[in-house]
Amino acid sequence: MTCGAQTALSTVALAATPGGQVASKSAASRSTTAAGPKKPGVRRPAPPPTRSREAGAVPPAPERPFPIVGIGASAGGLEALELFLAAVPAGSGMAFVLVLHLDPHHEGILPELLQRSTRMRVMQARDRMTVEPECVYVIPPNRDLSILHGVLHLLEAARPRGLRLPVDLFLRALAADREEHSIAVILSGMGSDGTLGLRAIKEKAGVVFVQQPETARFDGMPRSAIDTGLADVVAPVEELPGRILAYLHHVPLLARAAPAVTDEAAPGGLAQVLILLRAHTGHDFSHYKKNTVYRRVERRMGLHQVASLPAYVRYLQENPPELDLLFKDLLIGVTSLFRDPAAWERLGEAMTASFLAARPRGQALRAWVPGCASGEEAYTLAMVFREALDRIKPSPLVALQVFATDLDRGAIDRGRAGVYPANVAADVSPERLARFFVKVHGGYQVSKAIRETVIFAVQNVCTDPPFTRLDILTCRNLLIYLSPEIQKKLLPLFHYSLNRGGLLLLGGAEGVSASTELFDPIDEKLRLYRRLDPPAGNERALFPPSFAPAAPSPRTISALAGAVPLQALAERLLLERYAPAALLVDPNGDILYVSGRTGRYLEPAAGPANWNLFVMARDGLRHDLVAAFKTALGQAEPVVCPGLMVGAEAGLQAVDVTLHAVAEPRELRGSVVVSFRDVAAPKPGRRRATAAGTGAGEVAELRRQLEQGRRELAIAREEMQTSLEEQKSTNEELQSTNEELQSTNEELTTSREEMQSMNEELQTLNHELQAKVDDLSRTNSDIRNLLDGTEHVVLFLDGALRLRLFTAVSTRVFRLIPGDVGRPITDIANDLVMDDLEHRVQDVLRTLAFHAQEVQTRDGRHFALRIVPYRTLENVIDGVVITLTEITVAKRLEAELRAAQQVQDRRIAAQDRELADARDAQDK
Repeated sequence: MTCGAQTALSTVALAATPGGQVASKSAASRSTTAAGPKKPGVRRPAPPPTRSREAGAVPPAPERPFPIVGIGASAGGLEALELFLAAVPAGSGMAFVLVLHLDPHHEGILPELLQRSTRMRVMQARDRMTVEPECVYVIPPNRDLSILHGVLHLLEAARPRGLRLPVDLFLRALAADREEHSIAVILSGMGSDGTLGLRAIKEKAGVVFVQQPETARFDGMPRSAIDTGLADVVAPVEELPGRILAYLHHVPLLARAAPAVTDEAAPGGLAQVLILLRAHTGHDFSHYKKNTVYRRVERRMGLHQVASLPAYVRYLQENPPELDLLFKDLLIGVTSLFRDPAAWERLGEAMTASFLAARPRGQALRAWVPGCASGEEAYTLAMVFREALDRIKPSPLVALQVFATDLDRGAIDRGRAGVYPANVAADVSPERLARFFVKVHGGYQVSKAIRETVIFAVQNVCTDPPFTRLDILTCRNLLIYLSPEIQKKLLPLFHYSLNRGGLLLLGGAEGVSASTELFDPIDEKLRLYRRLDPPAGNERALFPPSFAPAAPSPRTISALAGAVPLQALAERLLLERYAPAALLVDPNGDILYVSGRTGRYLEPAAGPANWNLFVMARDGLRHDLVAAFKTALGQAEPVVCPGLMVGAEAGLQAVDVTLHAVAEPRELRGSVVVSFRDVAAPKPGRRRATAAGTGAGEVAELRRQLEQGRRELAIAREEMQTSLEEQKSTNEELQSTNEELQSTNEELTTSREEMQSMNEELQTLNHELQAKVDDLSRTNSDIRNLLDGTEHVVLFLDGALRLRLFTAVSTRVFRLIPGDVGRPITDIANDLVMDDLEHRVQDVLRTLAFHAQEVQTRDGRHFALRIVPYRTLENVIDGVVITLTEITVAKRLEAELRAAQQVQDRRIAAQDRELADARDAQDK
């Protein structure tokens, strides 16, 4: 973007600020890993239950929107989430939606695990659940999660296994639902899921927080987010909640909508920010919509916790790296492959109908994509072209040349590489992925055949000359960020660049309403237009040196008065309106600066972008410019080429060209000023008079020109010889570099094989561990059924006499509930008529000898108590086992037998007495 080189506004990472780190190469150092908070040994009381509103219930309208934070994580995310939630202070007013990669065939237990780390209510998301503050929502297994108007919606997973991108899906939905209020957090995880979602967040002016990769168990997702330049803040996970709250405190966008900012109503501090930015980067952002720029600046102020625009201006003056970051923040390249598929499909149809079917053999199509960002749109156009060729039988021999330009040099470099993360598979069909992409480490690379059709160059669409003789021009989602005045000037420029019948494709929120006489709609809904011939009398558009406003408003002049002297403004106005068209070029002829209208003297050449004076000079100027330029470099006096004839719309135009080498200032020494001034063409009668004169002067002039040509030829030979020697040296260096690259490639191949082997080993180990988990689960089930089937009271205690496990029938003697696990046995009430249970247990732990006795409950039941040490498989004592076997029936039978025995004894004793009495009576 530039004025034009990007499809949207973007933020890169911050400069370092107190309390954390941000994603900037200029950051001095990274924050060290902070130890996470230790979990207390006692249970936290459960938070009071709250009910989430389901579908059908109409929620009351809140007084102000509360922030919804989307958190993406994967492998190692549980530990990071525990630290994150533990650091969220009570009463934060935020809601959190957690999206992780979960096994689709296992029941989710994350809410129970995370509830231990926070007092907020943690719950599994349900379909049509309204999001409320102070709540945490967890994605369920085997489901995708979306959000609309603050209500969660569960979707069937597109695929249960393989490449699933639930984080991307939710963050995109969050960006569309909350727009500039959206907040995204990326924590530990493998892969690149979430990267495309972050692009959507940034496109809506949201904010992105990323866990510091050094503190993550798996740094794939954090590093992917940082490498794309989308992270605003990078810090250890436990610091992120505080950074989010600080940002919300300094950016009051959640409390009220930001007021619209116009040129007249723009704060004076904003003008000073733009002046500092122009002085530092050389690019003028005053032609951007003020409301957009103000929101971006306000967001940067919130990230730096700066309270006012004047304070931020001082911060910019004291911290020059922040100017680079602000510049990047205004140059977001938010785009994707095959964005708006219907528009590309319609373009392919129009391309087939307009160009391909009747295209002469060997004549290439020329296309320009201004504001290409990292190249997705340019490559999409090339792929659509290939598919359009396939629909024509027999296939015509037509090539495509795409010029992709952008102001962001980093984005251009990424576009040239053509490497995109693996999650682009969500935007590209499997057929296109197999045909146009190659799988590489870290994602996919556009195939070489497609990359060779696209030429990338750094260009400012507002100030640099445009490409011409184009058949297709796609400029999507760039004009919406520019002021209406600039849009009115760019559309004629696009018209000038296109051939008759050329195609123009704009973004969904853009149009040609200001230039309806220049373009005819092919599909108004999809913003596809065809170039019309201009009405009679209209002049063709010439590329201007800049699109500066014609005259600043009094309010703007007042705002600028403190930063730019009025004299400088007046001098600039005089130069632009009354000075001749001129160029500042370096000793090689490369253009450094353009002043005035130079379109009638210069024209971009076909092929790769080349801003060289001798390449761009129109016919009639090039030969004389080459000779005069060399002469001007060798002398202090100016060199004048009078009466050169250059082609113009009305015929030939006479031009005086003056070249003057620059001696002062020292910074420009060695450069040359080339100025053009139109003059009246010589009259035919005068030419005849001159020709009728003596021929001696003409012969002398011819000899002089011949001698000059010989000197130029000799110079050209010397330069060619020097160039050949340099090329030979460069060739040797390239051969050496090629050998090093081949060696590196072999090493990378070996490393890849080793990584593949390690991956297979890890897969095997994972399967073994899964099998052990299954065995343990089965054994645990067997033990549970065994204990419950015995109908015995069994308590397992650890070495501190805390309850570890108990059978279901234990509740008949002890007052137990499932939540009592972990409590000391002395805190649990029981029905035993026994006061020394704790003492007996401690004796067993001390002596390692079992203890047995009979005990009775308060309701008259009898039990056989047995206390034995708990021995692990390693023969380590790790607690005790208390077993109570009910013997009430046996005791009852024993008492009945004892009573019967006593009755029998009494009966026998009575009989014995009767027999004794009978004997005594007989004896008497």
